[in-house]
Amino acid sequence: MLTEENKKFIEEQIVEKYGPATDKHGFKTYEHTPLQKEPLLRGKWFPNCRRSGLIGIKIGVLPQWHTNGKPLLTTLIQIVDNHVISYIPPKDFIVNKKRLGRRFYKEGKLGCLVVGSVNCDPQMFTREYNGLFAKAGVMPKKLLTRFPIHPCAAIQPGTPLYAAHFKVGDYVDITGKTIYRGFQGVMKRWGYKGMPASHGVTKTHRRPGNIGSGGEKARVFPGTKMPGVQGNKMRTTRGLTIWKIDHKYNVLYVSGDNIPGDVNSFVYVHDTVLPHKRLTESPRFPTYYEEDYRENPLPEEDYHPKIFNFSNPSITFEVEKKGKKKK
Repeated sequence: MLTEENKKFIEEQIVEKYGPATDKHGFKTYEHTPLQKEPLLRGKWFPNCRRSGLIGIKIGVLPQWHTNGKPLLTTLIQIVDNHVISYIPPKDFIVNKKRLGRRFYKEGKLGCLVVGSVNCDPQMFTREYNGLFAKAGVMPKKLLTRFPIHPCAAIQPGTPLYAAHFKVGDYVDITGKTIYRGFQGVMKRWGYKGMPASHGVTKTHRRPGNIGSGGEKARVFPGTKMPGVQGNKMRTTRGLTIWKIDHKYNVLYVSGDNIPGDVNSFVYVHDTVLPHKRLTESPRFPTYYEEDYRENPLPEEDYHPKIFNFSNPSITFEVEKKGKKKK
């Protein structure tokens, strides 16, 4: 059992090593994370190269406006305390082919990058879990995930990842867990019309109706839309545009308001796999490094050319020159 004095001593050591705890959108985090200073491994980008993604937190929906005045809704995703924890080479990477998909899995060609998000107090976890972060030299993370990558896109463990990993105008795929709705009927789960409301209908107003077929096929086919548990499943929305990036607070403004998940839920952001929206030019590869932009730092807010920046004037007037009128 830890006494109050011992617990206070441990908290003092954590503050001395990692700095005081701060709150970011309801999450307790530590700003000053000591990283191990090791040489960074950088490869060369090629078309259809798979690089790392980011772990974000869905913080809400805000409207934006095009330069022609048309509004659009954007979802805000904040990138909080993303660090590379470890890299697994292709020979040691065991992948779930069913989850990754046959189309995107190439045996022996893809490695894996383990990324963590949201720094947490080490006292919250076991010694074994805290040991996962010793090599990277970062604080224990609240969430870990794996991103399949090509070996040339490997990043040194301990490297921080920012929202600047992407550029304005990039297309991304976002994966999240849908909101849990519980056990629902066919009208709410699948949008069925239901049965008539009157004229002899008894206790079947919200029932699906006939679910079978006649003849030799007298059975219920697999995949028939039936009542069941709605939500709480991993779903991906593909081909979303990044309209704005707030580099000061690491926030991505992504098109649409239909990103899976509730507010303050975790989502996974990575380059899109849609063939007509893939990267045609080299991105910040393998990721964004602050030392590369010390002479020319990025702006606090980066806007898409088609998005109106409210710091710019919306209406301009030309001053008429007073002159002699022609007779």
